[in-house]
Amino acid sequence: MATFDLVIRGGTIVDGTGEERFAGDVAIKDGLIAQIGTVTGDGAEEIDATGKIVTPGFVDIHTHYDGQATWDQEMAPSSWHGVTTVVMGNCGVGFAPARKDQHDWLIGLMEGVEDIPGTALAEGITWDWETFPEYLDALEKLPRTVDVGTHVPHGAVRAYVLGDREGPGAVPTDEDIAAMADIVEDGVRAGALGFSTSRTVLHKDVEGVLVPGTTATAEELVELGRAMGRAGHGVFEMASDLQRDWNEFEWMGNLSRETGLPVTFAALQSIAKELPLDEQIETMRAENDNGANIIAQIALRGNGIIMAWQGTVHPFVYRPSWQAIAELPWTEQKAKLLDPAFKAQLLSEANDYSDAPPDILPVVAVITQGWAMQYEMDPDFDYEPTDEESVQTRASSAGVDGQEYAYDMLCREDATGFIYLPILNYADKNLDFLHPLQHSDDTVNSLSDGGAHCGTICDAASPTFMLQHWVRDRKRGGRITLENAIKRQCNDTARLYGLEDRGVLSPGYLADVNVIDMDALKLGKPWLAFDLPAGGRRLLQKADGYVFTIKNGQVTFRDGTWTGEAPGGLIRGPQRAELAEAAE
Repeated sequence: MATFDLVIRGGTIVDGTGEERFAGDVAIKDGLIAQIGTVTGDGAEEIDATGKIVTPGFVDIHTHYDGQATWDQEMAPSSWHGVTTVVMGNCGVGFAPARKDQHDWLIGLMEGVEDIPGTALAEGITWDWETFPEYLDALEKLPRTVDVGTHVPHGAVRAYVLGDREGPGAVPTDEDIAAMADIVEDGVRAGALGFSTSRTVLHKDVEGVLVPGTTATAEELVELGRAMGRAGHGVFEMASDLQRDWNEFEWMGNLSRETGLPVTFAALQSIAKELPLDEQIETMRAENDNGANIIAQIALRGNGIIMAWQGTVHPFVYRPSWQAIAELPWTEQKAKLLDPAFKAQLLSEANDYSDAPPDILPVVAVITQGWAMQYEMDPDFDYEPTDEESVQTRASSAGVDGQEYAYDMLCREDATGFIYLPILNYADKNLDFLHPLQHSDDTVNSLSDGGAHCGTICDAASPTFMLQHWVRDRKRGGRITLENAIKRQCNDTARLYGLEDRGVLSPGYLADVNVIDMDALKLGKPWLAFDLPAGGRRLLQKADGYVFTIKNGQVTFRDGTWTGEAPGGLIRGPQRAELAEAAE
C-alpha cells in the first residue's frame, strides 16, 4: 500500500514563506501536506516536477463570484490561473440578506457595479435563502474547484433594513443602524470573513443610482465595523473615492485601533480619488504608526478596459450610427460595421454625450477619444505598453487619424479585435510606482475582480501576470523575486483574512498546490464567451504553463484543463494554524 495519496517529485519548491527556493519533493495525504523535502515513501499517484516550480495554491481576496459560486463548480476564470481560494462579497455588493421583493434590485446593483449580466444572474441564482447565514448554507451545498469565503455586503444589508427608504442620501435612524449591525454580527458569527462597502461615484446600479454605501456616514460605518469586533474576527473592506473632507483614514484608523481588526481599501491611481496614490499610502502609514492596522490593496497592472464591438464599451458608443444598430443581433451589427459606407458615416459624426453620466464625463472622454491612452492588443501584448504602441502613434505611422485606426482595429479578425485602455493605475504610462509597494508589509496584492466586469475588464489572470511580467519578463524597470511574488499571492493574502491553514507548503497545511512551468508560462489572448446562464457574455483569458493545480490533495487542473474534481468548499471564519502545529 502506498504511503501517500500523492507525491510531487523533483520540483523547485517555493514554499510561500518568502524564504529561498529549494529542490525537493512534496507528499500529500488526506488532503494535507504530509512531508516536504526528500520523500522516501511511495504515492498512489506521482507527479514528476523536474524543471518546474512547486508553489502553494494562490489566494485571491478580491473577487465577485457571489452569484456564479451558487451554480458553477469550475469557477473560471480564476481557477485557470492557479487560484485555489477566493474571497468574494467585496465592494459592498452581494446577494444576502435578500427579501423576496429585492432580488431584482440586488441583481441590478451587481450588474451596474460589477458589469455582470443581469440576465445571467436572474437565471442562474436560485435564491434559496433570505438571511446571510442561509446564504452561507446555500454556498456550502455546491462543491467547487476552489474554496470560497465571503464578506457581508453593505448594499444588501442597508436595503434589507431600510427597504423603500434606501437611496442616495438616505439617513438611517439609530434603530436602523443597530439592526444593520445585528445582521453584520450574525453574518460574521455564521462564518463571513468580513464586511464590505463602496464609496465611489464609479459604482452605480444599473439605473445609474449611487450604491448605498456612498453617502453613509462615518458613524454608520464604524458601528458596522464594531459588529465584527463583537463577533471577534473579520476584515473591513472598502472601495472609496477618498475625498479629503471625508477623512476616511481617520475613521478607518480609529475603527482598527478600537476593534483590533484590519481595515483594507483599494489603493489606486484614479481620476475618481482626490488623494494621489502616494498620499493615500502616506496617510495610511501615519495611522498605522499610531497603532492602526490598515492594509492597502494594490493591483499589479493598469486596471484596463478591454474594448470590443461586443463588449460593454468601445470608443464609438456615443456615435449616432452606433446607437442606431446597438440593439441589433450581432450578425446584423457585424455586417454594418464591415460596410465601408457605414464606417464612413459613423466616423463623420460627433459624439453625442447627452445620455452620458455627467459625473464620469472625464472617463467617457478618455474612452471615446483618448487615442494616446489606448493600445493595440497584439498577440504578444505587453500590459506595460509604451507610447509607440498607442493608437495615436500607430495611427500617425499608418497615415490615418486615431478614430479610423481604432475602428479598423476593432474590425480585425472578423470584427473581434480588442483595444486596451488602462483607465486606472497608468497615469505615468509605466508601472514603476508599483515596484516598491510589492515589498511593503502594509500592502497586499489584490483587485483582480475575478468573476466581474464581464464585458470590460479581464484581470482574474493577475497571478499569472505577476509571474510572467513582474518575475520573468519585465523590461521597463525592476522585477520582483519569485519568492516574494509567491509569498504575496499565497501567504500574505491568506493571513490578512485569518486563513492560517493555507498559503504555505509545510506539513499540516492544506494540500493546495501548483506545479508551474515558468519557461512556458504565458497569458493567452482574451476572448468574449457567451457561456453564462441565459447566454450571458464574459471576457475570458487562459494561460499556458500550469501543469497541475491541486486542491485539498486532488488534481483539479491538468495542463490547464479541468479534471472534473471539485474538492473545494465554503470557508467559515478564520482557519487557525493549530492544524499545522499538530502535524509538525
